[in-house]
Amino acid sequence: MRAICRRLTLVPVMLFFTACSTTPEQPPTTTLQKTDSPAPAVTRAAIASAHPLATQAGLDILASGGNAFDAAVAVAASLGVVEPYSAGLGGGGFWLVYNAQEDSYRFIDAREKAPAAAHRDYYLNDDGSVNRDKAVNGPTAAGIPGQPAAFDYITRHYGRLPLSQTLAPAIRQAQQGFAVDKVYRQLAGWRLEALRRYPQSAQIFLDQGDIPAAGYQLRQPQLATTLQRLARQGADGFYQGATAQQLVQSVRQHGGDWTLQDLSDYRVVERLPIHVQYGRTEIISAPPPSSGGVALIEMLNMLNHFHWQGMDKVGQTHLLTEIMRRAYRDRAEYLGDPDYVDVPVTALTSEQRAEHWVSSINRMQATPSLSLKGPKNIDEGFHTTHFSVLDKDGNMVSATLSINLPFGSAFVAGGTGVVLNNEMDDFSAKPDAPNAYGLTGNEANAIAPGKRPLSSMTPTIISSPDSAAIVGTPGGSRIITMVFLGMLEHLQGRPVTDWVSRQRFHHQYLPDELQYEPGAFSADEKDALRSLGHRLKEVSYNYGNMQAILWDKTSGEVSAAADPRGIGAAVVIEPESQTSP
Repeated sequence: MRAICRRLTLVPVMLFFTACSTTPEQPPTTTLQKTDSPAPAVTRAAIASAHPLATQAGLDILASGGNAFDAAVAVAASLGVVEPYSAGLGGGGFWLVYNAQEDSYRFIDAREKAPAAAHRDYYLNDDGSVNRDKAVNGPTAAGIPGQPAAFDYITRHYGRLPLSQTLAPAIRQAQQGFAVDKVYRQLAGWRLEALRRYPQSAQIFLDQGDIPAAGYQLRQPQLATTLQRLARQGADGFYQGATAQQLVQSVRQHGGDWTLQDLSDYRVVERLPIHVQYGRTEIISAPPPSSGGVALIEMLNMLNHFHWQGMDKVGQTHLLTEIMRRAYRDRAEYLGDPDYVDVPVTALTSEQRAEHWVSSINRMQATPSLSLKGPKNIDEGFHTTHFSVLDKDGNMVSATLSINLPFGSAFVAGGTGVVLNNEMDDFSAKPDAPNAYGLTGNEANAIAPGKRPLSSMTPTIISSPDSAAIVGTPGGSRIITMVFLGMLEHLQGRPVTDWVSRQRFHHQYLPDELQYEPGAFSADEKDALRSLGHRLKEVSYNYGNMQAILWDKTSGEVSAAADPRGIGAAVVIEPESQTSP
């Protein structure tokens, strides 16, 4: 294949989606319809997730006659048990789904919401400074969770099997326990002091106050009970009744402001995804309150103006960095919860916006970020999780879930086993005041009651008459650039293993630095990038945990890959091993 600019030649057709959000009781009557005729049914299924036990949970559900949506619930619930540092009932996430029978895409927004007591100055001290501890640790840092509502919603509207069946693997894992691995130990160490602060958390996730040894069997019987209530009663089993009472009582005893009404009022929102057509290729991604889809399309629109594949590595890195810089500049200024602020999606993703930014790119010199005259940037917690699912009927799920920092707020609500998120730190606590990562936000992402904080989670599907790709990753503000780089691997015809394993670099406007993984650039390449004016910062660790699936519609072959940086598992199921309902 030749340069991508020869392929991506059509002006993208964007759909504005914010007026199309609905409650769970009223799915949208207008959905994104594919422009091509449906491809032949796939005969293979695949699951890629960040943990082998979660992948197996999804495989078991497929073998029991469930579809991709049932398997997705099982995988997500299992991740909440075996990856308590990244996801769970106390968090939320975004689910991009493709319904093969209806030939349509939908986006399930299960992002956490600020409690009614929250307000713009919720984390400010009397002197106007930001109380970082209140925003990061304990129940004051937690938004109202969306994950349980997502399980119920997806099951009722898309699944074949009841929650009692799809949650069974997670319940069993919580009861019987799982072996602690190196990733768990590393992240427990990162949040050790915060976990020790809260007795319930220390009792569950530590061993006599210390990081458990590798192989230690971690059991969560209280979480199993909470999951069982959800399995029996659906969303009411979490947002009302005994679990809701336990959550609110514990939160308020420890200084938080949740109410039973906050929980009862929570609803997922079904939105139209970001959707753009480049020639024969469709890209479907996350709309606000994710910043991912908008930034992704902005970057592709700019890239469309260059023959970048013929460049050497330094020239290509320079160009992609300048593109990232400009997309993240717009992200910092304009993105927020579309139910609370006007997000100019159409303008940001227009060809005119791309032309404006392209005209400012100097191929021989890095652009100082501050010269672009935007606000200071925003960032969010990095330890999210992602999984991808494809079933034999061609249904697809790309889901990214999070509780923000590792182990979220580090607070377990008494009696529930639920680790609460600290997603409230993803709001701008105060204009120009830094969050946990030293970065700041703007008014579009200011705190308000019931508002959803901005996110970078970018579950994405790339479809054409020849193939379908399901991709996503955790990684905080680096998520968007990881998906962007992985997508470019796919658009160049490279195998799915290359998408997840390629070395990564990142620029997010501010801080004005080109971040990169160890070993991403040679000494000569680094010298050349510095000579172009880039300030380089090597990240001390390999980041991201991409999970991807590729369906070749021509041959019928399916391939899947889990990021080698993690411990995940990607499995393709051959036709003879699948069970029909």
